[in-house]
Amino acid sequence: MPALPEIAGLRLATCAAGIKYRNRDDVMLAELAPGSVVAGVFTRSATRSAPVLDCEAKLAVGADLEAGAAILVNAGNANAFTGSAGSGTVEAVTEALSACLSVPVSRIFTASTGVIGEPLPHAKIIDRLAELKHGLHADGLRAGAHAIMTTDTYAKAATATAQIGGTKVTVAGIAKGSGMIAPDMATMLVYVFTDAAITQPALQTLVARLNARSFNAITVDGDTSTSDSLICAATGAADHATITDPDSPEGAAFADALGAVFHDLAQQVVRDGEGATKLIEVEVTGAASDEDAWAVARSIANSPLVKTAAAGEDPNWGRIVMAVGKSGAQADRDRLTIRFGDILVAEAGWVAASYTEEDGAAYMRREEITIHTDLGLGSGAATMWTCDFTKRYIEINADYRS
Repeated sequence: MPALPEIAGLRLATCAAGIKYRNRDDVMLAELAPGSVVAGVFTRSATRSAPVLDCEAKLAVGADLEAGAAILVNAGNANAFTGSAGSGTVEAVTEALSACLSVPVSRIFTASTGVIGEPLPHAKIIDRLAELKHGLHADGLRAGAHAIMTTDTYAKAATATAQIGGTKVTVAGIAKGSGMIAPDMATMLVYVFTDAAITQPALQTLVARLNARSFNAITVDGDTSTSDSLICAATGAADHATITDPDSPEGAAFADALGAVFHDLAQQVVRDGEGATKLIEVEVTGAASDEDAWAVARSIANSPLVKTAAAGEDPNWGRIVMAVGKSGAQADRDRLTIRFGDILVAEAGWVAASYTEEDGAAYMRREEITIHTDLGLGSGAATMWTCDFTKRYIEINADYRS
């Protein structure tokens, strides 16, 4: 984990509420100063959790920026598919936290991650709110990254800076995610903070735009969580003119830093895929459209056969051909080109004359693999990242509730 900076206007705290885990912190609280703006994107799952529904509703309405804001996250229980009890839990926690911090309920955002279908024992969280308030401090991102973990093998964080109008702006974020990763609009749980001065609409535009080519371009197992949430908060503490246009030079400079953090965190999630041993980059070019390119990239990246071949270090390029064919995208066998890294594997409807199995097998022994497919039909392109499937993935998920 990199050294994480303090973000002016942000304080954090963690505690051990014992929701599922023992002898570790499992709740994170982030307090944001008045004037902070909040943006976010969330899973489009039809069975999304009560916290997701609550956050979506609050961001849709907007908020009084004169008030502060808060984010509360728990690990160990997803508070999803829990009927009316789920929304009742969100209401109870947000009202208690509102009274504790003197922050309007409309400015409190919650998230829960863990087992689906079990009621969240929210009293355990409420009983720790005073402790969390007392523990708030500026240097709390590292502890927060650890507290929100579930099956993650390591805590994930990233940071970047930008110069805006001669002023240094800092961006720092944390994420959790290892399995049930095939984001649809957002991803896992991700919290990114910055001291940039930016309007909420401009921040929302950038978050959605950058999410599409970072978190929404990764997959571990093809499954989309009920709890996927990405929230980005800007405290406005940096001394520069407020960014109102995401496409202005100032907006672009900020977007570079924000995008760097998104990309870094997304890559960390894939590297930590449950049981993963390899990072796989799937590049698709030459598609008839960008939509077709994304369809092919998803088909390859989500294919269990491609992923198990990678785990076994087997250069079985026929599985790439299969994935292209089933994607639903326009394809022509005789225009298709496949490469493993710089190694030409197949072209013009057949294996390349220069290709050898020995070269392919040697390449597949790498920890980082690139699969490049050119469809030869147009200018459509897409890039996704995934990981291999190993026996360890089965073991982790077979024992998840034990």
